Amino acid sequence: MKRPRLRKASKRLSCHKRYKIQKKIREHHRKVRREAKKHGHKKPKKDPSVPGAAPFKEALLREAEQRRQRLEELQQKQKLDRQKELEKRRKLDAKKNAAKIQEQTEGTEPSKSEANTKEVLHKKSKKSLHSELEKVIEASDVILEVLDARDPMGCRCPQLEQAITCSGGNKKLVLVLNKIDLVPKENLEKWLNCLKKEFPTVAFKSSTLMTDRTMREHFSRKRARIDLSRNTECFGSECLLKLLQEHCRTQDKAIQVGLVGFPNVGKSSIINSIKKNRVCNAGLGRGLTKCMQVVRIDKKMKMLDSPSIVADRANSTLTLALRSIIDAGGSGSIDVVEAVDAVLNHCSKQQVMMSYSIPDFRNTEEFLTLLAQKRGMLKKGGVPDIENIAKLLLCDWTGAKISYHSQPPGSQMLPPYLTEDKIAEMQKGFNLKKLEEENNATVQALKYPSPASSIVFQSAGMTNGKIQENKVVGEASQWESLETSEEEEEDDFMETDDQDSMEEEEEEEDVKEESKIGMTRKAELGKQQARQATSENKLAESGCDSSLSCSLDKSADEDDAYDFNTDYV
Repeated sequence: MKRPRLRKASKRLSCHKRYKIQKKIREHHRKVRREAKKHGHKKPKKDPSVPGAAPFKEALLREAEQRRQRLEELQQKQKLDRQKELEKRRKLDAKKNAAKIQEQTEGTEPSKSEANTKEVLHKKSKKSLHSELEKVIEASDVILEVLDARDPMGCRCPQLEQAITCSGGNKKLVLVLNKIDLVPKENLEKWLNCLKKEFPTVAFKSSTLMTDRTMREHFSRKRARIDLSRNTECFGSECLLKLLQEHCRTQDKAIQVGLVGFPNVGKSSIINSIKKNRVCNAGLGRGLTKCMQVVRIDKKMKMLDSPSIVADRANSTLTLALRSIIDAGGSGSIDVVEAVDAVLNHCSKQQVMMSYSIPDFRNTEEFLTLLAQKRGMLKKGGVPDIENIAKLLLCDWTGAKISYHSQPPGSQMLPPYLTEDKIAEMQKGFNLKKLEEENNATVQALKYPSPASSIVFQSAGMTNGKIQENKVVGEASQWESLETSEEEEEDDFMETDDQDSMEEEEEEEDVKEESKIGMTRKAELGKQQARQATSENKLAESGCDSSLSCSLDKSADEDDAYDFNTDYV
């Protein structure tokens, strides 16, 4: 049986449909021409080529063809060069990744030269911070030690306090309790009562940049930028200014006030709050201030902003986590995961879970993983970025985001460098009753977090810092001054350059030459006296010896005077 032949569908259309399609096409072309005319797009002109009547037509066409071939070859060469560069980059990236994986697996350290250069740079930066801090302490009449109200004992530096209290000058030390809005009211009152027994203490809440929810109030739609000059309200600035102005009147002279403290306690923010302007650089990063900055407050007062105190590496991991300058890749840098582990070990687990809204966790890595997933800090492939989330958490604890508080010591013991006489000397010249009234007014004016919402934190005690006391201590006890002077001489001798040693040798040679000239002069005078009277020879020699000893002690004016008896020399 034959298969029936299938008939193809006809492509014929009715006239109505065909005319309708043609009309739509004409309308579309008309629309395209109208849009092109509106936007200024013109049809590309065709190459007119070389007219047939032109002379040397074949030569011109040959040159055009050669030019086109050269252009194609150049483009092909550039394409090959780009491919080679991409291959080289891929190989380098592959080698770097392989080296990183090998270092992680084997635990190998970087090359010695790189480690040495990093150590040298780290030491230089630390040395510059020390020198700038010393400048501020030496130039200041009143020194404000800024403390974080959440952990005041951990922000105190015993080396700094000892250097200031033992100095013979009329330097005063005042404690400024900053960030008081992040602790419960009862805890703040306890700390004020505890600290005022040692030094005058001022409660302070610096004005900081609006953040998060309140940022929308100062966000303009026309200009998508943030106004950095708009700050929140400040509390305690009037109290601090009155205290310093009264001390200025008692001293009857212009004073300089230096602010010192560990990183992120709010030194620059206090100056900005008092000045009511953004005159100092302040932010969440640690160690933003690198050098001394002088800010004039009024005619008789200047404030000196200083770099942070460098914490000693012998401190505990918790202390280094909160008080040190985290320098990525530096020799003194700490592991951020270990730092977070130390912080979490000194807090209540339930309170941390409630504060961060995170379920139960077994260890620090699991906590950081959950936090990274919640905040969306993920690497390629959805892997949690543990290192960066750990740095962010430490910024929260040193910044003004997390509310936590530590309890003051039950039995208060004075440090060994503080005596009743030293405390009375530091409190002299300040109106303590008025200061207490102003602090109470500041405490009553603020809103505080509830004790249930604030995390209870176990402080690690005072933080040891690196302070060179030999330049700060002016008129301390005799044995201290002797020891410090010996250390200064040894350090200066080791650190002097070749030019300094050459200058010292030249000075010594000049002194020797002057002594020789003096001896020859006196010897000639003795010869003259010997010619005149031999009986007085012995007296002349004894006079010569005595004059030799006196000639070295003469003033510069007597040495420069011209001696007519030595014309023949």
